[in-house]
Amino acid sequence: MDLSHWVSSIIAFFRAGYPAVMPATGYVPLAALLPRRVSDEEITVITDKLVMRRHLPISSADIGVEISRVTDEMPLLDDIERVQRRLDVIGCPRV
Repeated sequence: MDLSHWVSSIIAFFRAGYPAVMPATGYVPLAALLPRRVSDEEITVITDKLVMRRHLPISSADIGVEISRVTDEMPLLDDIERVQRRLDVIGCPRV
């Protein structure tokens, strides 16, 4: 394997994991290694699904499960807290 092929494969690896919300030019290679953050639209979808179930109060575990269903990934603590803040704003009881 020559050097140019090796470098090309590394660049392809970084670009494959590059977040869609980042600008397409001026790649920041380390951004490809960052964990995925739940978008604001997904927060709204997750909150709506939790409230529509009417299984109150809503626990952190309930929120984590719903994040996993929407994103197919393990939830980050920051994302769980963002959903909890959204639930607090709309007045939904939680554990």
